[in-house]
Amino acid sequence: NYYIEAETRDESRTDIVIDYMGKQYVIETKIWRGNAYNERGEAQLAQYLDYFHLDTGFLVSFCFNKGKVPGIKEIDIDGKKIIEAVV
Repeated sequence: NYYIEAETRDESRTDIVIDYMGKQYVIETKIWRGNAYNERGEAQLAQYLDYFHLDTGFLVSFCFNKGKVPGIKEIDIDGKKIIEAVV
């Protein structure tokens, strides 16, 4: 199962929640609008992970800058592992 724009109890909305083989995965998607905006997205995802009692989440950043290097990195925010893919 998957849910798009799933509402949480505090009325915030996660972008994508996937239930697969007994596990939940939370995915946040953003369009790259600079470092500050990206950091707010990472913090937002960490809050969703707290809400769902998860340790790992996924952030997909869509970047249209010519100089941006696509790739995958792992970051830690408040003890939560965020796997970020820049495409």
